[in-house]
Amino acid sequence: MRDRASASVLIVLALAGVAATAFMLWKGYELELPKALWSLLVLPLIATLYLWRIRRRGGEVKLPTLSVLSKGPVDVLARLRHLPFATSLLGLGILLASLARPQSKDKWQDVTKEGIDIIIAMDFSASMLAKDFKPDRLTAARNVAMRFIDDRPNDRIGLVVYEGEAFTQCPLTTDHKVLQDLFLQAKSGLITGGTAVGTGLATAINRLRDSDGKSKVVILLTDGVNNAGTIQPIDAAQIAKQFGIRVYTIGVGSRGKALSPVAIYPNGSYKYDYVEVQIDDDMLKQVAELTDGHYYRAVNERKLVDIYAEIDKLEKTRVKVTEHSRRNEQYFPFVLAGSSLLLLAFLLDRTLFRTMP
Repeated sequence: MRDRASASVLIVLALAGVAATAFMLWKGYELELPKALWSLLVLPLIATLYLWRIRRRGGEVKLPTLSVLSKGPVDVLARLRHLPFATSLLGLGILLASLARPQSKDKWQDVTKEGIDIIIAMDFSASMLAKDFKPDRLTAARNVAMRFIDDRPNDRIGLVVYEGEAFTQCPLTTDHKVLQDLFLQAKSGLITGGTAVGTGLATAINRLRDSDGKSKVVILLTDGVNNAGTIQPIDAAQIAKQFGIRVYTIGVGSRGKALSPVAIYPNGSYKYDYVEVQIDDDMLKQVAELTDGHYYRAVNERKLVDIYAEIDKLEKTRVKVTEHSRRNEQYFPFVLAGSSLLLLAFLLDRTLFRTMP
């Protein structure tokens, strides 16, 4: 009875090892032949047959000195005489599990980014210092534009600044940190006063015309009417259309009157007074429509944020992803482990646990 009990314990441990191996394969790998795991069901049948044979071989002898023998020394090898069978059962189980052909899978992606080239053409005239935005139109418009830049890491973006004249503050670049630094350095009053919307747009177009970007966009922002420069905004829009440049126009300013600069003191500060807000909505709408763009009116900062968010959705960077995968066979370590256990069982059976006939 004790012989069969010790055999049962070793067999249960072996079957538990096989089950753990099968679970590890199922969870940790992709199996090419998962149905091969059903072959493991033969192991309990083999174990049951082995235990049945032990019972059939067992005999019963009555000894008057049994109590004395039970207190005698225990032969460890006798207790472990079924270890070779349990070891071979475990090795066979691992070999059968390896028939499922466990495989690891390497995945990688090729990502092709088709960025958009964008020029932000911003009005820096004195009227942009009006206080209907907090703290003023220029600061609010710049802050929103810089957040827009942060949200488009794959695009080349540049900055054109205009008042009565226009100049490129930053050419197209993917180094958005440099762009934002230059954005912060731009100030009102650095060039001739006025609002040259047409010149600002033409300067932006000049920066984009030789671009090889899949999409070319100008975001033109102003708070007034075109009253300076030699280029009319509509003429500039016609040129943009020829180069396939889309123009989104934004009129910035509340409706009615706003506290705006009306004069400048010798020390460089401004005198403020309430002035009627005048934005040439019709002109800005016509510029946008000619280039398949859109005109937006921002009466407060919240509206300006929404406008940039809408432009962001309309001008999405296209990303083409090609996924590759490669499978690597992982059955060899399991075949090696199973074969080694079978060899160990054979050696144990022929050496330490060898029985004489």
